[in-house]
Amino acid sequence: MDLTGSLIKKYMSAYYITTPIYYPNAEPHAGNAYTTIAADVLARYHRLKGKDVCYLTGVDEHAANVYNAAKEEGLSPQAYCDKIAPTFVKLWERLNISHDIFFRTTSDLHKRGAQKFLNVLYDNGDVYKGKYEGYYCVSCEEFFSEKELTDDKVCPTHKLPLQWLEEENYFFRLSKYQERLLTHFHENPDFVYPETRRNELLNFLESGLQDVSISRASLPWGIPFPFDPKHIIYIWIEALSNYITALGYETENEEYQTFWPADVHIMGKDIARFHALLWPAMLMAANLPLPKQIVAHGWLTKDGEALSKTRGIFIDMDGNIDTYGVDAFRYYLLREFSFGNDGDYRPTRLHQRYNADLANDLGNLLNRVLGLVNKNFDGIPEPTTPGEFDEEIKQMAQKTSETLDAQMNTFAFDSALETIWEFVRRVNRYVQQTEVWTLTKPETKPRMGTILYNSLEALRFVSVLISPFIPDTAEKIQKQIGLSEFDSVADWGRLPTDLKVSKGEPIFPRVDLKKEKPQQKKETAKPKKKESEKKTDLISFADFQKMDLRVANVISAELIEGADRLLKLQVDLGTEKRQVVAGIAEHYKPDTLIGKQVIVVVNLEPATIRNVESHGMILAASGDSIVLASPETDVPLGTQVR
Repeated sequence: MDLTGSLIKKYMSAYYITTPIYYPNAEPHAGNAYTTIAADVLARYHRLKGKDVCYLTGVDEHAANVYNAAKEEGLSPQAYCDKIAPTFVKLWERLNISHDIFFRTTSDLHKRGAQKFLNVLYDNGDVYKGKYEGYYCVSCEEFFSEKELTDDKVCPTHKLPLQWLEEENYFFRLSKYQERLLTHFHENPDFVYPETRRNELLNFLESGLQDVSISRASLPWGIPFPFDPKHIIYIWIEALSNYITALGYETENEEYQTFWPADVHIMGKDIARFHALLWPAMLMAANLPLPKQIVAHGWLTKDGEALSKTRGIFIDMDGNIDTYGVDAFRYYLLREFSFGNDGDYRPTRLHQRYNADLANDLGNLLNRVLGLVNKNFDGIPEPTTPGEFDEEIKQMAQKTSETLDAQMNTFAFDSALETIWEFVRRVNRYVQQTEVWTLTKPETKPRMGTILYNSLEALRFVSVLISPFIPDTAEKIQKQIGLSEFDSVADWGRLPTDLKVSKGEPIFPRVDLKKEKPQQKKETAKPKKKESEKKTDLISFADFQKMDLRVANVISAELIEGADRLLKLQVDLGTEKRQVVAGIAEHYKPDTLIGKQVIVVVNLEPATIRNVESHGMILAASGDSIVLASPETDVPLGTQVR
């Protein structure tokens, strides 16, 4: 590419990321959403870093399964695509996807670009005519070689019988590029992520590549060959070219020269072979630069099975988003699973993440700090009186940002979010350790102001770091702090003190699943209990008054060896410290509990559980998940609960 002057500068700051273009043979499902949200996080993250980002997504309309779906509905393929494509746009809007281009392969821009690309391959001698015989999956638009066939000749992804096809086709000389591909894989070990996927593809590559059919004469829906209109371009050849045609490959305009080659093609693992072997070989044949990285993530599964339109396996995205909100849905998908591996979607885990991470850790921290500021100051206080823990908070903020950069560059979204939440939990402990709510006297109020300023600046800092993942929440935090425009810079000390904070609605309000579930009709009327039976479960008020409930702070937590459900906690009651065993390990990780205020039954007889002494009991609500009982706002340790 001939780049000069300002175009070189723009090219150096460019970042081009793509999702696959999805089949519009049905409305989008959660697997599509997973890929698109992950790409959105990367796009937003690199915009924060000052990159000129182009984020491409879209739909792959010239497919046999789209043609068949249209035929079943009695529509023309184009009319069918015009009906389904907007459902993708609508879902991306709901999921807060910040794409720059939504591309449709029925556009004239794509048709002209795809034909130009095919002409280049043909003129370079890498396309020839031959006869194809073999097995083919209509759902994934993929041929299967003899070495890939199972005994029952069923597609391993869609579990549908493969079809035998025989027709005259044009072929691409894929085998010609085997050695160049091998060299590229070995010289660029990060070309395919994760490493397990790279190794799978490398093994396939080393076993030998065969030339591939790139045309269809039997399907009337697609882009015709420019040099033989009786044939249409095979969907994968055509679809892959969208990554350059969407940028203006046809005319090689400034946008194409700025953004190609792509920094990241992101997709599910089932189509990694096309992107990592076929697409680079075609680019080599056309003398074009290769994409810098192919990222093939694991599948979302439900009950251990891959999501599938054709097999009716889906996740109720709408229901979960209605219950928890878009940001909680985005957070769960990226926090719960390691991105390169498969992840089993479980609504109960979404509920637990919502309560523990979002409502308790982040939401409660914001509410506590804003409440203390509103109660004690007229706006954001000046940080005038440094003291213990302040410098640690500042240094941890900087380290969190640096660690996050390294994790994002390796697509470790779950680790990145955990890194941010370690800082959130540390700020919670900072508020607790300094006992800021007690510093209300004139002589201690300057110190109180410093602590609250640092806490608000930490919240602003966190809002910047979480903005690629949960952008709506990030904006809500900054608005409640008093910022009128979003501050996207993660440098410490930027928060002005001439702002008025607000105490808005909780950013993650409590979700009561019992209210969400419809009432089931009673099958039969149950006989009324006799008066004597009603009283058998009751205790006297005098007995209840014997319970001594106190507020305590968790100062340490660890797993008990050999007990999956049990944690050993050390709690501070203000006047003494105690050891308590709690059966909450399935719902709370030890490090998430540090700094939390909990309610403890302190006048129970000591008990030995799994050889560990317990001097009290932690109160918690038990239902679809376990939620610890805790005060709405911080109160002095040892306060009696009445």
